[in-house]
Amino acid sequence: MEEGTLKSPSDCAHTDNGDADPFQWDTREDCQVRQILDRIADKWSLLVIALLDSRTLRFTELRRKIDGISQRMLTVTLRQLERDGLVVRTVHPVVPPRVDYALTPLGRTLHETIQSLVTWTETHQAEVAAAREAHDARTESERAAAAG
Repeated sequence: MEEGTLKSPSDCAHTDNGDADPFQWDTREDCQVRQILDRIADKWSLLVIALLDSRTLRFTELRRKIDGISQRMLTVTLRQLERDGLVVRTVHPVVPPRVDYALTPLGRTLHETIQSLVTWTETHQAEVAAAREAHDARTESERAAAAG
């Protein structure tokens, strides 16, 4: 067993915040909760979901709007989101082929949750910035005291 890991049962159906360990789902590789969170919390998935809010976009439009994403990474991300039921892919029988992507009803519910996080971030960004500055100053002062 790897250092820092805990033995825990493989059933991760219970992820409530009652008396349970808040990290209990994080110790099980076969836990669906961890797999889903890993998928939807990556930066490319978040951007795709945000861009598809209330609109359908073509692959090329998505790629143009997401700075830094490669064609392969966008393809992989869209396939994973489609597999998870968050995005629907529509192929139009035209030449050249046209493929559109849109959020499913399930994907829209996730977008609402993501939007709540963005709203929280916008509301509290100054507090987070101040906490970071205070932490960095404290850390630097502790380093200087230890070195001096």
